[in-house]
Amino acid sequence: MNHSDNHWHMNHSTPTTVANQVPYLGPRWLVEERDACGVGFIACPAGEVSHKLIEQTLTALTCMEHRGGCSADRDSGDGAGILTQIPWALFDNVLPASVDRAKLAVGMLFLPQDARKRSVAKQIVAEVVGKEQCQLVGWREVPVNPATLGIQARENQPYIEQMVIAGTTAGDELERQLYLVRRKIVKALQAEGTVKPGDDFYICSLSSRTIVYKGMVRSAVLGEFYSDLTNPAFTAAFAVYHRRFSTNTLPKWPLAQPMRVLGHNGEINTLLGNINGMTARESDLNHPLWNDRLRELQPILNLDNSDSGTLDNVLELIVRSGRSPIEGLMMMVPEAYKNQPELDKYPEITDFYEYYSGLQEAWDGPALLAFSDGKVVGAALDRNGLRPARYCITKDGYIYVGSEAGVVDLPVDQIVEKGRLGPGETIVVDLETKEILHNWEVKQRVADAHPYGAWLKAHRQTLTAQPYEASCRVESLSLLNQQTAFGYTEEDIAMIVNDMAENGKEPTFCMGDDIPLAVLSEKAHPLYDYFKQRFAQVTNPAIDPLREKLVMSLDVSLGKKGNLLEAKPEFAGFLKLNSPIINEAELEIVKASPLGSEMLSTLYPVADGAQGLKQAIDRLCHAALKAVNTGKQILILSDWSNHGLTDEITYIPPLLAVGAVHHYLTQQGLRARISLVVDTAQCWSTHHFACLIGFGASAVCPYLAWESVRSWWCGSKTQAAIGRGEMDITIDKAQANYRRAIEDGLLKILSKMGISLLSSYQGAQIFEAIGIGREVLDISFKGTTSRIGGLTMADVARETMSFHHKAFPKELKKLENLGFFNYRPSGEYHMNSPQLAKALHKAVDAYPNQAGYDHYQTYKKYLQERPVTALRDLLDFKSDRNSIDIESVESVTDIVKRFCTGGMSLGALSREAHEVLAIAMNRIGAKSNSGEGGEDPVRYKTIDDAVEG
Repeated sequence: MNHSDNHWHMNHSTPTTVANQVPYLGPRWLVEERDACGVGFIACPAGEVSHKLIEQTLTALTCMEHRGGCSADRDSGDGAGILTQIPWALFDNVLPASVDRAKLAVGMLFLPQDARKRSVAKQIVAEVVGKEQCQLVGWREVPVNPATLGIQARENQPYIEQMVIAGTTAGDELERQLYLVRRKIVKALQAEGTVKPGDDFYICSLSSRTIVYKGMVRSAVLGEFYSDLTNPAFTAAFAVYHRRFSTNTLPKWPLAQPMRVLGHNGEINTLLGNINGMTARESDLNHPLWNDRLRELQPILNLDNSDSGTLDNVLELIVRSGRSPIEGLMMMVPEAYKNQPELDKYPEITDFYEYYSGLQEAWDGPALLAFSDGKVVGAALDRNGLRPARYCITKDGYIYVGSEAGVVDLPVDQIVEKGRLGPGETIVVDLETKEILHNWEVKQRVADAHPYGAWLKAHRQTLTAQPYEASCRVESLSLLNQQTAFGYTEEDIAMIVNDMAENGKEPTFCMGDDIPLAVLSEKAHPLYDYFKQRFAQVTNPAIDPLREKLVMSLDVSLGKKGNLLEAKPEFAGFLKLNSPIINEAELEIVKASPLGSEMLSTLYPVADGAQGLKQAIDRLCHAALKAVNTGKQILILSDWSNHGLTDEITYIPPLLAVGAVHHYLTQQGLRARISLVVDTAQCWSTHHFACLIGFGASAVCPYLAWESVRSWWCGSKTQAAIGRGEMDITIDKAQANYRRAIEDGLLKILSKMGISLLSSYQGAQIFEAIGIGREVLDISFKGTTSRIGGLTMADVARETMSFHHKAFPKELKKLENLGFFNYRPSGEYHMNSPQLAKALHKAVDAYPNQAGYDHYQTYKKYLQERPVTALRDLLDFKSDRNSIDIESVESVTDIVKRFCTGGMSLGALSREAHEVLAIAMNRIGAKSNSGEGGEDPVRYKTIDDAVEG
């Protein structure tokens, strides 16, 4: 435990399974947990320091208790803390007079409770500080009161100390020096191995301006735990406060907020994509201020961090590279600047956002961000504004901003201004100029720093829409062979491609999929079918892509991403696309782009066999590397051949190809220098496009889907319908309809994850793999959640070849119908088959007669003998205990009384279903909940005329 006295001393010395069956989970936050934190700040723009401000901050924090999570011990909070100015008065009596106060900094450290480990950690800290030409002035044991902690928090409590460092410089340069010191300390500890950073050791803050007091505590007891916070000598002109609800990671002391620059309420839905993006651009990150020292600190990000911690890491890097926090957040979390009437008055701000759209994918998701670097303090909302943020400015010059109104009791007659932040808005207090800056004012200052509009005009290109092909390019018989070889079925053409071409929207299917998972199916499936989308969870609301179209965009940029830490005119030199779906004419323009493009074939000889797929991928990756090294900025992965596929040529599945090149170039540190375009036949449904984009493609030309649409329009049935006046559609409109259907489908997929921008979804890998083995994951889908094993590379090759063998050298008359959507006697098995449904109906209709029992036995036999369809079918009970006598088991009538139907609102269910559930719960003595809106008064009448059976 820490000493509770204010003690100061000078520093005098400084599981084993088969590889393919190992679950590939990726980061734990991706699969285990899923925020609604309380956050805000209080500041005095005049710079007047006071203890009153700290008292008000603690009061506000206490009022946020309901915003945080708590352990089962009811006393260990998920985390709470404040980020504030360093209270130098606490150190005045013990600092040597000879030290230059302008060069001093304070670090707040969580150290191991184990004395030996703590000694090792402090020794390494001293060594690194010395190597970086700084002086470790001394250590201060932070006075704490462990009795205020819950059981879990006390068991995990770190030993908390502060260190004072004297740097060789001051101001921003000192902050950079301290950033390097902190990162080098962590790397030195990782190399030594005794003390594990993140678990045994954590630096909450190391700055000459700010300090963080935080912990795994309830907000109401933060001031009781840290007695410094109630010491009148602790004064400040601002404080950022945060109460945590740990939804993305398990609670830990280091994960409490604020972090080093910000406190975050919300979720970053695009996190894995943002991490991939930062990893890809690491080798290109630099700035004259760093003198090439950033390379010593890579990797910049830690996968085990929470989404808030990762966001803070990147923002801090940007700030330490010479930018203000608000500029960093405008780059990372841009507002919805398109179709925004207010921005017509501020074209410079729009130009800023357009410039950085080509350099930085947005960190997208619901977010309220309170931030400070010691020079400014402020708050910003994400583009959707799905988190509340209210503010008040009082006569005495104080400003109060929070995710909750009324957290500080302010007399109404003292308030001179109040309001709330709207979507994408910000409010900032400049502690140096003593100003309160509202949204457009602060953004205008940031945008005026460089002539972004002139840079875009001089360097950026835009791909304009090109005409569609006006006639079919492949004869119908050959088209059937190509479609078969790439995995199309009759249902895919009739129910997806043709329907989209005719109606301009995605076809509507029944909810649920009752066929076996692809990995369990006896039929061959395209690789896409092994991936399931992950969607919004818990407090992360989905977006309505129709009503909230203003905030959504399918824009993508092709070309090299410039160095994020510097603003240069040439970084605006990218090719902008308004849609990731391109036709053949648009692909030709991409090929001819002055950015430099190269077509890489994904075809390989059938004679190479099952092992040929891995060899073909290796060749493709090496060809991609060579192209990037020669300066090409666009790589086009294509399975196109002038003569189409033949019985001698097969293909790498496009999803496998794009994932392999994406990850290979990421590992080489070159991924940010190119964009991937996929020119493929094996892509026709919205899910296929989403997979390709989600695993790294920037644009897709589905050439066989385009040809299939044209073939449908040219077909005799369509032409006859047009001739009869039943259909008014041209070949251009058919293709435009198909593109619009895919685009709207992509927006719908983004919206379910709470993502607004396709550029943020691109490369974000927001999928779970079901039935993909470690070998394939490592090559093409690294970081994707996979809880089970599955296909090897040879398996993927064989499944792809099975499509190929059906196509050649035969003369096909029509596509195969495997019954994936509609039940067919000779097609894929359906759990809800007609036979099963009939048996169930007969059993129910005949109950309670003996014949009902016979029909039930038939139904049960169907169930027990059906093919393996879902993962649960592979599970069996294995117990080391004897069965319990049925007489010892609680009766059914008692068990069902604990049943309940959740709060399902009328409208979410039909009236009939809603009432049947309520009646059922009442009859068995269980509980029902009417949901929002209450009950129709007609339901107050007791039903007493029901007849059982």
